[in-house]
Amino acid sequence: MSSASSIVVCASCQSPNRIPDARLDEQPKCGKCKRPLFTGHPIALTDQSFDRHLRRSDLPLVVDFWAPWCGPCKMMAPFFEAAAAELEPQVRFAKVNTDESPILSQRYGISSIPTTAVFKGGREVARQPGAMNLPQLMQWLRPHL
Repeated sequence: MSSASSIVVCASCQSPNRIPDARLDEQPKCGKCKRPLFTGHPIALTDQSFDRHLRRSDLPLVVDFWAPWCGPCKMMAPFFEAAAAELEPQVRFAKVNTDESPILSQRYGISSIPTTAVFKGGREVARQPGAMNLPQLMQWLRPHL
């Protein structure tokens, strides 16, 4: 049995949890609030919660920068949801509402939405502006994860 483990930040209480990699697929719960660490859905991150997930979690973080008034964002949302359902728990999917998180939008130079970005080890490793359907999103993601 592997002794490797990963830190996963809880979307509910923001607490870091060390989970043995061999048990990631066993629907782990937060040690503090007892809620599931993975739901198969993207989590909502804000200016206040983003850095904790970016810097404390060992999992790759895939972020959809979006806004509720954006038509292409609405078109892409179900595909982003489907990717989260397929790739969790090896990857954390998150959505950042650019209207509600202007600091993040400015920090990462988000000039068009939707924009999808992949972060690993606390650093951005890939970015793709524009809406993608599920096959396009999965094809784009695979080499970056």
